[in-house]
Amino acid sequence: MAGLTHFNDSGASRMVDVSAKAVTPRSARARGLVRMRPETLALVRDRALSKGDVLEVARLAGIMAAKRTGDLIPLCHPLGLDAVEVELTPSGDDAVSVEAFVRVTARTGVEMEALTAVSVAALTVYDMCKAVDRSMTIEAIRLVEKTGGRSGTYRRDEPDDHE
Repeated sequence: MAGLTHFNDSGASRMVDVSAKAVTPRSARARGLVRMRPETLALVRDRALSKGDVLEVARLAGIMAAKRTGDLIPLCHPLGLDAVEVELTPSGDDAVSVEAFVRVTARTGVEMEALTAVSVAALTVYDMCKAVDRSMTIEAIRLVEKTGGRSGTYRRDEPDDHE
């Protein structure tokens, strides 16, 4: 299976051997969006939901998820992360934008950690708001930037107003 690093020549799954790679600084940024009714976003902004401050709980969930990515995604390497930042920001009148930035000095990148942080933060928003709005959607989770490693820098070509 040429090009897919998580499969050996016979097609069996494998954890990529990174032992020969250099330990270098690496980072990744990911984004996503949780769409909801405007009334729901107003409750989030006003911290008026009975479960508490939705954005702060979701931020913590995203940070915790980034740290546990190796436990959640079968072939990811467990990493001792140097930094995880998760930001949740109301966007327009019907959405919360989620962004995660992860940094490590290691032999492998942190794209999956950034994507996991965004995913779990978005799921936490859904969980905390579902009692008032089951029609929410989680959208457009994507890697927007990564640095370091043999493949160098990647930046998604998207306008600053990504929603």
